Formats: sequence, C-alpha cells, structure tokens
Amino acid sequence: MRIHITYTGGTIGMIESEHGLVPGADMAGWLRQLLSGSDELTADQVSLTQLDPLIDSSNATPDNWQTMIDDLLAHHDDADAFVVLHGTDTMSYSSAALSYALTDFGKPVIFTGSQHPLGRIESDAAANMTGALNAALSGRAGSAHERVSLFFGHHLFAGNRVTKASSWAFEGFRAPSTGTLACTGTPWEWEPFNNPCEGWHHPAPYTRHDVAVIDVAPGMSAARLAAMLDPLPEAVLLRAYGVGNIPSDEPGFADVIACTAEQGVPVVVASQCQQANVMLGRYETGDALARAGAIGTGDMTLEAAYAKIVFLLSQGVKGADFTDWMGRSIAGEITVPQA
Repeated sequence: MRIHITYTGGTIGMIESEHGLVPGADMAGWLRQLLSGSDELTADQVSLTQLDPLIDSSNATPDNWQTMIDDLLAHHDDADAFVVLHGTDTMSYSSAALSYALTDFGKPVIFTGSQHPLGRIESDAAANMTGALNAALSGRAGSAHERVSLFFGHHLFAGNRVTKASSWAFEGFRAPSTGTLACTGTPWEWEPFNNPCEGWHHPAPYTRHDVAVIDVAPGMSAARLAAMLDPLPEAVLLRAYGVGNIPSDEPGFADVIACTAEQGVPVVVASQCQQANVMLGRYETGDALARAGAIGTGDMTLEAAYAKIVFLLSQGVKGADFTDWMGRSIAGEITVPQA
C-alpha cells in the first residue's frame, strides 16, 4: 500500500520559541524514524507534502481547506490512502469541509494530529500517527459513506460527525450523535455505521464567505441581535438552546430573524448542546424560529453545519435550494428521517 501525507501544520510538528510554540519540527525525519522498525509499511511507501506556509490551525480559513483538497487531488493517483496532519483546534471543521468536497475521491482520507508536539516525551503524536496509518492499512477506513475520517486518542470517527471535546485530554474528540467507527486494540473493534449520502459531483473550489455565528444567551435583546447582523452577512448560524429554542418572550427577537430571512439571508439554527437534534417547532419557543423562516441543522455538529454553509455558498446555492440542501445528506453529515 502507498500512503500520501499532507502536513498542514499544527501542534504535532511545533517546537518551542521565545513567543511560544511554532511550526518547525523535522516531520520527514520523524516519519522515517517512526517507520524504521515496521514490517508492514516502509518509508519508501509513504510520501509527504509539507504545505507552505505551515499554520497553527486557529488560522485556518476555507482557502486552507482548498489547499488541502488541491494537494490530495494532485496525488490521487500516487497513493492508495491519505493522511492529513492538522492542528486540533479546527481539525473537525476541516475534516467536515473536505468530506463535502471529496465524495467522488474514491480513496480514504484520515485526519490526525496531537495534543503535544512530537518532540515531547509525553506526546501522543506517535500513537495518533500510527493509528491513522493502521486505519489506512486496514482497508476498512474510507468506505462509501465515511470517505473522510478522523483518528485521535485510540478512536476513528467519521470526519463530519466529530467535534473537539477537550483542549488537553489525549481523547480530545468525540462524535456525540453517532459514536465511533473503530477503537484500537488487539484486534481493532469496528462498529457498524450507516451514514447514507448523496454526494456532490465536480464541486467548485471553496471560497471565503461572510457567515455570522451567534450564540443565544439569557437576557440577550433583539436590539443586540440586530446589531450583530448589521451589516447583513451572507448567512447566519444561530446557536440556540436545546432542540432549537430562543427567548420567544423577548420583544422583537423572532422579528429580527424573520427580517433577516426576508432579505434573502439564510438563517441556520444549531444547538448549543453537543448531542442534539434540532427540531424547530417542537416547543413554542422554537416555533417562532420556524415561522420566521429559519433552517434547522438536525443532528449535525456545529463544525459540520458551518462547513456545509460555506460549501453551499461556494457552489452558488441560494434560496429554496439552499434550504433543501441543508436538510439533505451530502456526505453523511446529517441523519435524514426515513419516509
């Protein structure tokens, strides 16, 4: 098997500087050493692209998502599986974004990184790197419905179902609505996973878009919400309570949402709960949003919902088609109710 690694930056390859951790480790040399004793995979079977510039993933934008995609597409015919080394802060945004763009890629793409730099004794870098490589070697990662996955802390997740749960724990990610694809062990334990999707053929490149992400909080006024939406963004991702509830007794709050939607700006409603299924209209406080023309995210993670909004805007999708696609499964990111 041939494996190509796209190294984007992140904690895994950082070193100490007088201003804190910065990219700078010898990733190629570390990989050669890591594989030196393997009888399953040799350094000759692994290729590496180091993106320029390497970034802390807190600086990632949709432009970086597209750079990763371009590198994967450029090496499509050179490898059987792909690993993306990425910082943990926005890894789940990137893995979701790539899942939408690579439904026709046909080969597994596995994200990983680490909580500690590779040069530290206590680092989880080697465990996560070898876990991602083992997932690739298994031949079971990257089936039709979970082409892009994420390995971290002994677990493999669907890339668009995962969220960062801890800034310090070695098991730093979780998939609150779906659970894992696999857990390491002797042997690995693989879980049944049904994640139907429609795919997206020949997607246009990612471009940057003005998407406002707003948290509802107790006591928040309609005037404050309106101020946050002036000037109008291209889309709104509103993080409401529970299954998609807002303070419906707050004068004018729902009217701000309705006015925004009436001006052609999609208002997408997610939940502040990590494990949730947004159902607008389940409660009277959420019905106000439904009547205002808002769009629920179902059981999508915040990261998957945000990346999907940017993906659809990058494809030029608007109006009723935008609403329709937010409720459909492009890459298994949402559970669609069965008729």
